[in-house]
Amino acid sequence: MKSARSWFFLLAVIVSALASHPVARAQQPRPPAVPLITHNPYFSIWSMANQLTDQPTRHWTGAEQPLTGIARIDGVAYRYMGAYPRTVPAMKQDSVDVEATHTVYVFEAAGVKLALIFFTPAFPQDLDLLSRPVTYLIWNVVSTDGKSHKVELLLDVDGRVAVNTDNQQVTWGRSQVAGLTVLNIGSRDQQVLNRSGDDLRIDWGYFHLAVPNSEQATLAASSQAIAEFLKAGALPASDDMDMPQTPRDHAAHLAVLLRIEVAPGQTAGRHVLLSYTEEYAIEYFQRKLRPYWQRNGETVQAMLAQAETEYAALEGRGRKYDDELGGDLEHAGGAGYRQLCMLAYRQALAAHGLVADLDGKPMLFAKENFSNGDIATVDVLYPSAPFFLFFNPALLEAQVRPVLEYASLPRWKFPFAPHDLGRYPLANGQEYGGGEQTEENQMPVEESGNLLILGAALGQAHGGAALGQAQGDWHVAKEFWPEFTKWAKYVREKGLDPENQLCTDDFAGHLAHNANLSIKAIEGLGAYAEMARGLGENAVADDYAAAAKQMATQWEEMARDGDHYKLAFDRSGTWSQKYNLVWDQLLGLDLFAPKVRETEIAFYLRHLNLYGLPLDNRADYTKLDWELWTATMTKNPADFTALLDPIVKWMNETPTRVPLTDWYDTKNGKQIGFQARSVVGGVFVKALADPELAAKWRAKAER
Repeated sequence: MKSARSWFFLLAVIVSALASHPVARAQQPRPPAVPLITHNPYFSIWSMANQLTDQPTRHWTGAEQPLTGIARIDGVAYRYMGAYPRTVPAMKQDSVDVEATHTVYVFEAAGVKLALIFFTPAFPQDLDLLSRPVTYLIWNVVSTDGKSHKVELLLDVDGRVAVNTDNQQVTWGRSQVAGLTVLNIGSRDQQVLNRSGDDLRIDWGYFHLAVPNSEQATLAASSQAIAEFLKAGALPASDDMDMPQTPRDHAAHLAVLLRIEVAPGQTAGRHVLLSYTEEYAIEYFQRKLRPYWQRNGETVQAMLAQAETEYAALEGRGRKYDDELGGDLEHAGGAGYRQLCMLAYRQALAAHGLVADLDGKPMLFAKENFSNGDIATVDVLYPSAPFFLFFNPALLEAQVRPVLEYASLPRWKFPFAPHDLGRYPLANGQEYGGGEQTEENQMPVEESGNLLILGAALGQAHGGAALGQAQGDWHVAKEFWPEFTKWAKYVREKGLDPENQLCTDDFAGHLAHNANLSIKAIEGLGAYAEMARGLGENAVADDYAAAAKQMATQWEEMARDGDHYKLAFDRSGTWSQKYNLVWDQLLGLDLFAPKVRETEIAFYLRHLNLYGLPLDNRADYTKLDWELWTATMTKNPADFTALLDPIVKWMNETPTRVPLTDWYDTKNGKQIGFQARSVVGGVFVKALADPELAAKWRAKAER
């Protein structure tokens, strides 16, 4: 998804963007779903169709949260967003581009070209901006036929944006905020943090449509906004706010009308702010925590006013950010890799809630979307870690710390690491495994190995050090050294030849003697040795490094199966992706002989399907994150490309139209399960493997 660069303000660039776009000349990218508003698991709206006018916009779960856009050009109405009303023809959609902080649609009709831009300044290096729940919706209009045009733009927001189900009653109101007129809508009952689960939308807090007074817009809270606009190019003269009504009644709507006179050779622009705020976002061991942006008591009004004041500067910063990141990603892995990472960028962030602990420390909680809704799942933090290690290790620490704190409590009685902290948004203790939690219904080697590896990665990356280097900042390892030591001892005893237990790919069921899980255990011991060395515990480091090296040698003998290595040590004729091996190079452990990676890559290249490399020999399905980890182990760029190209093909052809799934069939491209999950952050592993590139982007967080 090559950036269209400066299409925001220059007529010539808007008109020629597609023609000059290298990817577009061959094939316009077609995302499975397009991110529009992406902040957290509750404020996350997408387009799940080829054209923005084919369907209503939707929450990532698929529930309708319609944003409707209609343009009257010289008195004739056209739809530019949403499927309603069908009697109004759609503008021709020329293109859609997804960048890190921008999604840009370009439409045309009746001598006018319209760029519709969703801009979310989601910079992982800037936690204040990252946590600010504001997306800017921008319209830029140009004349393409040498004539002047009168353009009236309507945006209508359905009240379903503020409730879980469409039979819940809502209330709305109008307010003035330092240069902004704001329409607000929320559920009547405001049951804050009243339940947990997966397929849920938020029903506490308020959605805000904030319009700069300088735009000289007309606003209305009315179910008749669309009808009145189509009839007369105006909005109802008064708000319909006499009583609470439900979205099902089609009465709960917020609308804004923007008028533009566009002359030949000129570009005219407008913008509004779309926001969702809640008083409390996460419950952590019965402590209700506020969103991070509220940690110093900032009000909604002050936040919106500041967001408007900073709009122009942020928009320019975002364009530069997108261009720079896009160029670096393309350099790291090619145009297809850039497209994949740009599509994964906001999804990886939006599957989290960023809150402040009582002392103001950032805490970042992942939601296990469309899996079981767990919160702070360790084997979800693990695959998404490359994204955060690349951009800002402090955000990975903000995810890991709550789990480590839980594991240090007397209530956690196991010798291995926990799986999760509950179900989103209630992080009050592990949910996985049910009430009778035992070693057999958990993931003991998996989660222990995950946290050992992430502990070492944090230590190496903190302080601006590159992965694979001993210098860094080891404060996390020091603070939780008893827990890491306990898990290292467990993995040393149980990890080489794991018993019949689950791993992160638990959908495949229990598997004894799992060769890839054994790699994780070995890498985990090597990671523990790195932490020990970073803390000056050299004797411990030498002991565990030697043990890990010996186990790696044993592994090769146990797993060898002719031209590849087995799925399980006792199953000849089987194979699997050994994606955990990528940490051997990322952390600079060098526990396994290079021929192990080389042998596996050569084997994988002979077993590719149309849309990617299967996870193992048992089924045709695969995991998107693991495919990129496996591809990153290649030495030859041509081999990386060979493994990547089917994935890019799948991304642009999958028949399942949802925010990136990470579990799909490599033959027909259909989703098996999961969507909108943070684990897609794992595709940044190829960029992370470039030490100079990773150091460059981490340095932006150090400033």
